[in-house]
Amino acid sequence: MGKPTGFMDYDRAVNPSESPKSRIGHYNEFHPPLDVAERQKQGARCMDCGVPFCQSGISLGGGITGCPLHNMAPEWNDLIYHGNFEESYKRLRKTNNFPEFTGRVCPALCEAACTCGLHGDAVTVRENELFVAENAYATGLVKPCPPEVRTGKRVAVVGSGPAGLAAADQLNRRGHSVTVFERSDRVGGLLMYGIPNMKLEKSVILRRTGIMTAEGVEFRTGVDVGRDLPAGRLTADFDAVILCCGAKNPRDLNVPGRGSEGVSFAVDFLSSTTKSLLDTGLKPGTYLSAKGKHVVIVGGGDTGNDCVGTCVRHGCASVTQLEMMPRPPAVRDSAANPWPEWPRVEKTDYGQQEAAAVFGRDPRLYQRTVKEIVPDEKGRVKELVTVSLMPRQENGRTVMTPVEGSEETIPCQLLLIAAGFLGTESYVPEAFGLATDARGNIATAEGTCRTSVPGIFAAGDTRRGQSLVVHAIAEGRRAAREVDEFLMGYTNLF
Repeated sequence: MGKPTGFMDYDRAVNPSESPKSRIGHYNEFHPPLDVAERQKQGARCMDCGVPFCQSGISLGGGITGCPLHNMAPEWNDLIYHGNFEESYKRLRKTNNFPEFTGRVCPALCEAACTCGLHGDAVTVRENELFVAENAYATGLVKPCPPEVRTGKRVAVVGSGPAGLAAADQLNRRGHSVTVFERSDRVGGLLMYGIPNMKLEKSVILRRTGIMTAEGVEFRTGVDVGRDLPAGRLTADFDAVILCCGAKNPRDLNVPGRGSEGVSFAVDFLSSTTKSLLDTGLKPGTYLSAKGKHVVIVGGGDTGNDCVGTCVRHGCASVTQLEMMPRPPAVRDSAANPWPEWPRVEKTDYGQQEAAAVFGRDPRLYQRTVKEIVPDEKGRVKELVTVSLMPRQENGRTVMTPVEGSEETIPCQLLLIAAGFLGTESYVPEAFGLATDARGNIATAEGTCRTSVPGIFAAGDTRRGQSLVVHAIAEGRRAAREVDEFLMGYTNLF
């Protein structure tokens, strides 16, 4: 380490943020970067800790701690400090195909496991990663590098989310000919339509996929495999198939009035806004609008927060976010949730900050859910009957139980369901004759990405269930290794 005392000499500093009331006037990213000298200091904070939990990616305390990609953060943080940004990018790309994505949208499992965080503030690993990636683009380090030799093997990748893109990138580097099939009109999967533009500007995705195209990856959009294109065509035309179709089967609300107009799944709502933004600049009538409406969002996760931020930008009359579980503590319980476990603490994200700035209150209501949807005379949602929940233990699990007499009625003209997902859509595994597991995901041999049909592999959310972008990239890389070994008898991918 070039600066052994850096973690003591320099305080943690994060990228500044445009004020909530200013940034809600647009859909662009709103975190301008630190200057280079300050970023080098942040790199210097990475300590010579001996055991870098930041890159572990292990299961601990019921969750993953450290980077699932095993990013060599101590190495490239030290290179940042020394100003060797080119070598830093090379180190970063060894393990992460898309640091420009994870540097924006990853919840930073690495930082939660950072040794500096045990008694102080963690290193800004995610923002350091983003700096390295963007500097590489700005200085011309990122450019197409097609493989010099082709193997003659053809691989089909179904789905162009982070898992599919990672698998395609790895296999193309190896020399296989890769075709990526995407049912939407644009490449990127949930990166494109499921994550709002203010978190991930879509030009970032197009920049990377443009490089992949120049390197030889073929992208075919508007092709719904299993419907438009029979599964048999892929298995006949390609030497291997990787299914990276996501886990897009949404969890619904089973309550009276569910059929009312004005109820939408969160991802459909977010996709509607992003598609309209890209196609028409949000021309009225081209997307599901929250303007002037009292909006209620069921679900307290990242997708729910994205809905909050989007609704505020639409100009909603109010926004309320219902969270079934109790409010997490403000600080880590070091006894029940010790470092380096993922900290189970309350997180106030950008959308909640914006709602508080506009409406004067945090939009979240904890331990509350929808009991009934009440429509007006035209069948449109008018209000909701909500009910409080209390936790109780049942067979060692915490179950949230309605509290009798706690019903409250609140106005609502738009209800967004962000309650998670129940596995992959069934038509894809059915088309390929594949088994699914108890959670609705494509079943694979234990510890592998191999399905029940030889030559067909599954990766990402379609195999493991709804998860993070960083997990999806790791899954795509893993599937690529297995496919390469299947095709060639060995692999030099990692």
